[in-house]
Amino acid sequence: LSDGLKALDIKKQSGRPCGLTLKQKCQLKDYICAHAVKEEGGRLIGEDIRKYIYDTFGVQYKLNNVYRLMCELNLSWITSRSKHPKQSIEAQKDFKKFPL
Repeated sequence: LSDGLKALDIKKQSGRPCGLTLKQKCQLKDYICAHAVKEEGGRLIGEDIRKYIYDTFGVQYKLNNVYRLMCELNLSWITSRSKHPKQSIEAQKDFKKFPL
């Protein structure tokens, strides 16, 4: 009690330890950052990340723990709007020039 909140930071967490090593977590973070927005449209979703963890590292995660792991890696699940695969930048520019 005498150490206050700092003692809580030092206290070892109870429960099951993480199934991924620090190196694996870094690799996972790099993967998520590189694939967050797909060129062909759409986004990376939690299920994609769960499958990647299992296929690459052989560790089974539940979906809610994937999001907890992302929080631990300082990743937010907020992304920009995805691009439609048939999106045309030129058509958008022409539309903006159209007089109303």
